[in-house]
Amino acid sequence: MAAISAAVAIPSFTGLKAAGASSAKPAVSVRMAAPKLAVKASLKDFGVAVAATAASAIIASNALALDVTLGSDDGALVFIPQNFEIASGEKIVFKNNAGFPHNVVFDEDEVPAGVDVAKISMSEEDLLNAKGETYAVTLTAPGTYSFYCSPHQGAGMVGKVTVK
Repeated sequence: MAAISAAVAIPSFTGLKAAGASSAKPAVSVRMAAPKLAVKASLKDFGVAVAATAASAIIASNALALDVTLGSDDGALVFIPQNFEIASGEKIVFKNNAGFPHNVVFDEDEVPAGVDVAKISMSEEDLLNAKGETYAVTLTAPGTYSFYCSPHQGAGMVGKVTVK
């Protein structure tokens, strides 16, 4: 702990002294503690503010993404969820789980007018071949979009998303 030392001279009263009395008084030493606690508190508050800001950013970014699982845990050839709704600009992350290989292809006849299916779909030849592989897409045009997994479309692996 830092300490501040100061020598303070206290003047003596020279009047009415007895003969032979010394007029010199010893110096008084005063020690004061530095305001260390206030510095620690402000650094702690700063750290809390930084952590809160980072947490807010993480939460906000996660709030703008929807995860869709490709294949159920028991191996069923499905999208989970199969039908869902999102806000315009929200990201959809398709994540490979079981029964792969999978892909995500949007049906050109079942998307809003003006949407280029080639820009939002995986190529029918591109496949997610391992558990945990992902494909992400962000849809902005309001309307209903139908999609499917080309290797498993005949088995009923289809889905639908509505963009608000």
